[in-house]
Amino acid sequence: MSQAVALGAAATLALSACGGDAGADSENGDSEAEAPDSLSVTTFNEFGYEELFEEYEEQTGISIEHNKVDTAENARDSLRNSLGAGSGASDIEAVELDWLVEFMQYSDRFEDLADPEVEGRWLDWKYEDAVDEEGRQIGYGTDIGPQALCYRADLFEEAGLPTDREEVAELLDGDWGNYFDTGREFVAESESAWYSGSDNVWQGMINQVEVPFESEDGEIIADTNPDVKDLYDELLEASVEDELSAGLSQWSGDWSDAFQRDGFATMLCPGWMLGVVEGNADGVDGWDVADVFPGGGGNWGGSYLTVPTQGENVEAAKDLAAWLTAPEQQIKAFEAIGAFPSTVEALESEEIQSATDEFFNDAPVGEILANRAEAIEVQPFKGPNYLLINVAIQDALNRVDVDGIDDADESWDKFVNDVEAMK
Repeated sequence: MSQAVALGAAATLALSACGGDAGADSENGDSEAEAPDSLSVTTFNEFGYEELFEEYEEQTGISIEHNKVDTAENARDSLRNSLGAGSGASDIEAVELDWLVEFMQYSDRFEDLADPEVEGRWLDWKYEDAVDEEGRQIGYGTDIGPQALCYRADLFEEAGLPTDREEVAELLDGDWGNYFDTGREFVAESESAWYSGSDNVWQGMINQVEVPFESEDGEIIADTNPDVKDLYDELLEASVEDELSAGLSQWSGDWSDAFQRDGFATMLCPGWMLGVVEGNADGVDGWDVADVFPGGGGNWGGSYLTVPTQGENVEAAKDLAAWLTAPEQQIKAFEAIGAFPSTVEALESEEIQSATDEFFNDAPVGEILANRAEAIEVQPFKGPNYLLINVAIQDALNRVDVDGIDDADESWDKFVNDVEAMK
């Protein structure tokens, strides 16, 4: 059992042992109380909320205690522990799409956020993903992750590839095989890798599979699904045998440092990744964004704001969550870090449609990401074990591509064992 699986199993036991009426804590909420002096908010990676928190503090006099966790996985583990213990959660907890369905099993531990004031605010699929079987809305949508392709135009030029973003879009239009073939041409003429590592590319590939890991009747099929195995084999062949990968684990220190030393030429870029690239590549010229994505379209990530019932300020927390996810604030978060809006009004706004990004060679990122959102044809079915299974297969990829301790077959066998332990 991998470490991620072990953590998940332990947390499940803790949650199951809680018992009692999880919704009872809401009676301690502040529905009739005065506004609190402060509210706590936990997010992860980058949400673009720093300036928004300052604005809210000025408007309301409520101070915001922001706990920004380094990774989504660590935020998930912390929230699970808090829910299991019945205390310790922030007033508002951000939840990522890949593990939202896991927490849907315990939806009574979150406040129902349904409110006529926000009805119709979000894209239908974004809203529906956060509604439990009883019709309770447990999350307000923040961003979505339509994927484009970020690339280093200067490295493309050195390798003899086109650099204009429209020409790059034409070059890379097609399936994953075309993306890898172009990468083979690139690495033959460059000392840089084509992409950072298999785990980054895997996210783009698996999010185009309609039913990847669990069937809709609850059966875990990840270890027997030929679509999953075929993608695994294709990716590792390109990454390791053809040396398209820089062999870096996403979010590691080496991965961040590689942006400063021409480590790789392309990056799969959902909107929220734009800010990550810009932050890590500060001072590096040459990054651009092309309106293209291997295999067509795909959504990677996007998050929600939830309000745990255990909090003492649930009504004030609901107000803040509603304000942060309003179209006006989603536009500001996009302008800050590229978090692409999930609200209909924001998506249709002139601010989004005309947005450009100076760091990415003044690319029309608003128009590009809107086009990429329209290209999404598949929203994978994600069961309660989706995150744990996806972590396990990324571990399998990294054992081969990053650590070099297994070959592809050996690492797949370990993945199968991890999956069997979840059944």
